Amino acid sequence: MRSKVVYVCQNCGAKESKWVGKCPQCGEWNSFVEEVENVSRGKRNAPVIGNTSSRPLKLSEVKVNADERMNTGDEELNRVLGGGLVPGSMILLGGEPGIGKSTLVLQFALRNHCGKVLYVSGEESVSQIKMRAQRLGLENDECFFLSGNSLENVLEHARVMQPRLLIIDSIQTLATEGVDAIPGSLSQIRECTNTLLRFSKENTVTTILIGHITKDGQLAGPKILEHMVDTVLHFEGDQQHMYRILRSMKNRFGSTSEIGIYEMLQAGLRQVTNPSELLLSNHGEDLSGIAVAATVEGVRPILLEVQALVSTAAYGTPQRSATGFDARRLNMLLAVLEKRVGFRLGSKDVFLNIAGGIRVNDPALDLGVVMAVLSSNIDVALPEGVVFAGEVGLSGEIRAVSRIEQRVSEAEKLGFNQIYIPLGNKKSYLKSPSRIKVQFVSQITEICRSLFG
Repeated sequence: MRSKVVYVCQNCGAKESKWVGKCPQCGEWNSFVEEVENVSRGKRNAPVIGNTSSRPLKLSEVKVNADERMNTGDEELNRVLGGGLVPGSMILLGGEPGIGKSTLVLQFALRNHCGKVLYVSGEESVSQIKMRAQRLGLENDECFFLSGNSLENVLEHARVMQPRLLIIDSIQTLATEGVDAIPGSLSQIRECTNTLLRFSKENTVTTILIGHITKDGQLAGPKILEHMVDTVLHFEGDQQHMYRILRSMKNRFGSTSEIGIYEMLQAGLRQVTNPSELLLSNHGEDLSGIAVAATVEGVRPILLEVQALVSTAAYGTPQRSATGFDARRLNMLLAVLEKRVGFRLGSKDVFLNIAGGIRVNDPALDLGVVMAVLSSNIDVALPEGVVFAGEVGLSGEIRAVSRIEQRVSEAEKLGFNQIYIPLGNKKSYLKSPSRIKVQFVSQITEICRSLFG
């Protein structure tokens, strides 16, 4: 075996024989770091997962246990994972520093009742972990903690203990002796993840890796990591708000449209089972520029409060700002209002905010955004107890949206008395609600005449 010096891009993993200032693959500047690569002269020992003597099988010959998934004890986490943990799977959890990744995983490990758990921390000592556990008020004798960053040491303890769950906090701090590079480099991350993946599959141990993210919000390390693992979760949210969202970006064993919502408290993360009640504020008086929209994340309906402020541009050039909503889509909706409805907004500042610090991509939020902007523009409050759900097209029409019955049922459950939904959903909407009035509309001008006269 001989050694070779290569330069590796810390952003995308590209290799060059000499140092270059700008990566030819991803375009990042000053991202190449010198690393030593061991090259075998003879037959290369490629990593093998599973038994090499097994024969190919038909699907009818494969036996699958119906009760394979392990209950995490966390309803939000179960929903995002698709029903629980799959034995032998590998999960990559990413998020910004201080968002609560370690708290989420520690709570899950201490509340877990599915067997032994080995929690490996390369960032904290065992005494520091206990201090956090005492703040959470949790304890579990089936959970074992190990502090260190040696991969060989971790695997040695894991083979002796045979845990059902292995947690690595974080994968960037782990290092193996087989790679001559500093912890956190692409070579170390790739080799450690590959070794843990083989161990996880061969011993049917569920592994959770906590990963750092880059300044662009992407998971640090080569993109191949996201292809290697079974599930990629993002823990996101504004640190100035108390709410956190656990979102699935990739899931081989479930849907990627589900989200879990948590509330950050002094004693840890609390599950939010009914987010609509918390995300809607109770106003003592009628205020203009506020509308309630019915959105759906995965299979969960959520009512959100949309806030808009329209004012005369003070510096000549109008400002367009959106928090929790796509700014380009806001510009499109403002153009529709000016061209199709006749509201002159070209010389006015428009600010939009989704209350609670939550970011939503559901097209059904369009109608709520439009009504909040119009309400603020004419400074007239919308009637109390009204909800909106619908996608707005470029010609000013209101297009049909999915899961309309769930949206109406959520609004009815929370005590709203009127909801505006697209006329295109009339054929598919078969339910007749008793406590809420359903208004079918096809154009924005219809709603304006109905609410503003």
